Amino acid sequence: MKIREIQTEQELRIDLAAVFRLIFEMDMHESVANHLSATLSRDGKQFLMNRRWTHFANVTASSLQLLDSENDSIMQTDEAPDASAWSIHSNVHKSLPKARVILHVHSTYATVLSTLKDPRILPLDNNTARFYGRIAYDTNFGGIATDNKEGKRITDTLAGKKALMMGNHGITVVGETIAEAFEDLYYLEKACKTMVLAYSTGQHLNVLPHNLALETAESWDEFRGQSYAHFEQLKCMLDKKGSTYKE
Repeated sequence: MKIREIQTEQELRIDLAAVFRLIFEMDMHESVANHLSATLSRDGKQFLMNRRWTHFANVTASSLQLLDSENDSIMQTDEAPDASAWSIHSNVHKSLPKARVILHVHSTYATVLSTLKDPRILPLDNNTARFYGRIAYDTNFGGIATDNKEGKRITDTLAGKKALMMGNHGITVVGETIAEAFEDLYYLEKACKTMVLAYSTGQHLNVLPHNLALETAESWDEFRGQSYAHFEQLKCMLDKKGSTYKE
């Protein structure tokens, strides 16, 4: 399958709206909270994000809000996005242009793992090893992130990694394309589930040695095309159900 990295605005809107619906289908959403975004500009400063307090099951391509990280005047209007979403997404997109897609959720197993004193994802199998050396950990939870300073701190912690385990909070995944970012989110929640269930046995964990874990993580790069195949088939599933995400 050909990997597409450049999309029109409408294609980007449709794919991002599909991710909201898929996260809802997979029960990784939370009330009318959590936010997903994708950039339209190469510098990352113009981006699409869900509007304030919109349930993931109701997000459509046309409902996504176009924002500019250099223009915070919108925060003083009736169209203001959620303050915590603006704090995180505007700073990450502005400072990390390679993070073209940002998916922030409070999915069950990732959130449970984030509450542990040691929230690391240990390399126990293929899925957990996928993130070995590729995820950052932030254990300095300071409440709901609503100011610029906190957004910048989170951005600095995330820099150079594909995901951030936010202690006592949830997870954030970034990627260069929507399909790849979604695939990492999908596998990250599975990895966190493996960790939680493994801990629940009370048995000693059989952690992979460093070199094998590193090799396994690198091996996942060869399966980049899998992200697109999976995403396209999931969108077909939504279409068969009569989903309105493309509207």
